[in-house]
Amino acid sequence: MSSGPAVADRGTSSYREILHSTALVGASSVVAMFFSLIRMKMFAILLGPSGLGAVSLLTSMIDVVVAVVGLGIGQSGIRQIAKAQGEGDLARMAGTISTVQRASLALGTAGGIVLAALAMPISRVTFSSTDYVAALVLLGLAVLFRILMAGETALLQGTRRILELAKVNIITSVAAVVVAAPMLWFWREGAIAPLLVVSALAGWLAARWYSRKVPHARKSAQGAPGELGELLRLGVAFTVSGFLTMGAAYAVRMIVLQSQGLEAAGFYQAAWAVAGLYVGVVFQSMGTDFYPRLTAAVADDVAVSRLVNEQTQVSLLLAGPGVIATMTCSHLLVTVFYSPEFGPAASLLRWLSLGMMLRVLTWPMGFIIVAKGWQKIFIATEVAATVIHVGLSAALVPVLGIDGAGMAFFCLYVCHGIIVYVIVRRACGYAVSIENRLIVVFFGICCASSFAAFGYLPFWWATLVGSALTSTTGLFSLFALLRLVPPGSLPKPVRWVLSSVGVGV
Repeated sequence: MSSGPAVADRGTSSYREILHSTALVGASSVVAMFFSLIRMKMFAILLGPSGLGAVSLLTSMIDVVVAVVGLGIGQSGIRQIAKAQGEGDLARMAGTISTVQRASLALGTAGGIVLAALAMPISRVTFSSTDYVAALVLLGLAVLFRILMAGETALLQGTRRILELAKVNIITSVAAVVVAAPMLWFWREGAIAPLLVVSALAGWLAARWYSRKVPHARKSAQGAPGELGELLRLGVAFTVSGFLTMGAAYAVRMIVLQSQGLEAAGFYQAAWAVAGLYVGVVFQSMGTDFYPRLTAAVADDVAVSRLVNEQTQVSLLLAGPGVIATMTCSHLLVTVFYSPEFGPAASLLRWLSLGMMLRVLTWPMGFIIVAKGWQKIFIATEVAATVIHVGLSAALVPVLGIDGAGMAFFCLYVCHGIIVYVIVRRACGYAVSIENRLIVVFFGICCASSFAAFGYLPFWWATLVGSALTSTTGLFSLFALLRLVPPGSLPKPVRWVLSSVGVGV
């Protein structure tokens, strides 16, 4: 009988921890989002859809090189640092940190050289010209700074320095806008590559500044024996995953480019960026705080199941109303954030929003595979996801236009969710809780209704239906969250917001 209150307290504490980290990450993400929107608006106005398409493709190239050459050192470092800290092995943690940082410098340098060396063929294959060779050579520096930043943020994330990570996020976003304004005004498309380099440099410098203040971070001048081999072994899976994920994103953009033109690639990038604005807060919170917490408890399958269900519940409640609001305001969002020229991206945005909702449901389960260190299973699921995503995009985009890319993304997470659930169910006994099943059904019906309204009703009637569903799901989520966590234990900013809208806390 005595275990009941203890379990309840543990659950309340876990929910409080999830909401606290989400609030911190969310606050920084709102600020970062504001400046990101300013930068996107500048791209849209000064460069137009075709210029935004070029930015998208160049950014995707950097992502692919970072994913391949980085060898997953940053992500495997997070796991090893979190595990060492959870076990109280500070000496090993310091050795891991030293190894991660040295390896990041070596790999970042190699990555920059590789991109510069392949600039000519990459430019010809992607843009059917050599106009972007100089830009790609310069972007080798962006690769270096991105990999160095991953090494520093691995330290912050592995030790769960959420506030410092939030500050890095804000500083990077502000710096990108401050630099972007004059560069784009004077150089237009010629500013794209220098801007990406400066943004990566600002991120690395900010992460480096805060990582130096972490206790135990600088006590070991030498890496732990055998640590590099362990990091690389774990990093192989992350490398393959990163390559497949970024490669798939690049491939889909290339499919859109080759089938529909550079302007359509700009529409795709616009819709993709807006679709990830709100739910990105939830995803960032998962990677920032949930992953290290899950890794620390990875030996206990019961604890793992509990943590995943709790994270899934909070994530769905936070993301659901925002996804429906994004679908409802899709046309307004792409017009305001970009320009009226981007109107064709609205219907694609609704498809991507549906996929993002499924992604929120699938991601916490996927972290089980990562935290357990099941490299082969992880790689297999990523290969399957890439084949599904790229294959469906190649089949649907030529027939249905850019909306086909959104349909492919939605179908990807239908399939991926089923695959991952079957794996974790059989491997460690994970099962979706009754509460989460009911939440999934509720939000599934609401999302489907909002989406269908824009397919079968006049625009203003569909907007009215979507607005009603947004309000309904928002109230449902609010009161559901207040039942999970005592109002007095909520973060002060959250209590202030609730009080300002008339909800007593």
